[in-house]
Amino acid sequence: MSARALTVSYSLILHLTLCILCACQPTPEDGPKNTPKTAPDATSQAATTLHYFTWTDYVSEDLLNAFEKANGVKVVVDTFSSNEELLAKLQSGASGYDVAVPSDFMVSIMIKQDLLAELDLAKIPNVGLVDERLQHLPFDPENRYSIPYLWGTVGIGYDSKVIPTAPESWGVLWDPQYKGRISMLNDQRELFGAALRAMGQSANAKDPKIIEQAKAKLVSQKPLVKTYSSDNYDQLLVSGEVALAHGWGGAVARAMAERPSIKYVVPKEGATIWSDCLVVLKTSRNRELAMRFINFLLDRDVAARTTNRLLFASSNREAKALVLAPLRQNPAVYPPDSTFDRLEWITDVGEAIKLYDRAWTELKLR
Repeated sequence: MSARALTVSYSLILHLTLCILCACQPTPEDGPKNTPKTAPDATSQAATTLHYFTWTDYVSEDLLNAFEKANGVKVVVDTFSSNEELLAKLQSGASGYDVAVPSDFMVSIMIKQDLLAELDLAKIPNVGLVDERLQHLPFDPENRYSIPYLWGTVGIGYDSKVIPTAPESWGVLWDPQYKGRISMLNDQRELFGAALRAMGQSANAKDPKIIEQAKAKLVSQKPLVKTYSSDNYDQLLVSGEVALAHGWGGAVARAMAERPSIKYVVPKEGATIWSDCLVVLKTSRNRELAMRFINFLLDRDVAARTTNRLLFASSNREAKALVLAPLRQNPAVYPPDSTFDRLEWITDVGEAIKLYDRAWTELKLR
């Protein structure tokens, strides 16, 4: 069987199996159907209602329904599309949420801002199944406030029909021959991270001169970029509107399932390893229920179904064996061991974030 036939078969198998396993849940584009427009009022929050604040595409209604039925409660969902949006909403006074899903570096910021409640790990036994690579992480080494939920890498999705040889370097995103066919993440730290790594620097650089150089590099790239998007670049790859996409591996894996020529690479200069984490907010009035919900999301079977649907790897090490074989073998979902020595966590850069904020604003205004 040809490589193309194998890939097509994988796409069909993946589609059919995901529909069976997840009862044809909403696609990431559909989004959750029970999303309130504003934060719940904490004063009216009933003890039988859990308010969940999560990423736009992370909600599985059938799994939420299973939790509701098993616990006799209601789960109300609100969503965000970036860590900055999550933080801004909480800082603006939204106080009715119980469980949220910030990324790694945002966890440390939220700890510093006293936004998170300490976890009772005895009530979250599935924490013992977290993969060794996701234990003792720098932003919360003892899991006092957070538990890794989903994880993956950031790299480059590309169309091998347009680019037959796998690009080795971030530099391909600055290649003029692909003008108008490049998408970049609309994510401040990840966007600057790509530029910094292309310069041979850490994504966590704090030197003002280095950050300014990264901004200049992104300014020079801007005429080549079709769009800055964190939401639909997988579909842009599928439609052929872009040939190169800076993005999260799981989203690129979705594009692979629809367009066999899409591939994924982690550049030689290194890339981000990330983890979205489960936390309980300090303002939660339902902490016991919140920890029960976190334990549910970390359950082996629930975790495997989540990976099969979202194509992001679960932190539960036992879940991988239950994940569809094509996904276990896909480097966009589960990176090979050889990749880990060039992966870097994005960390809180302290006061230097003001430099990134200014540079980001100036880039957007160009």
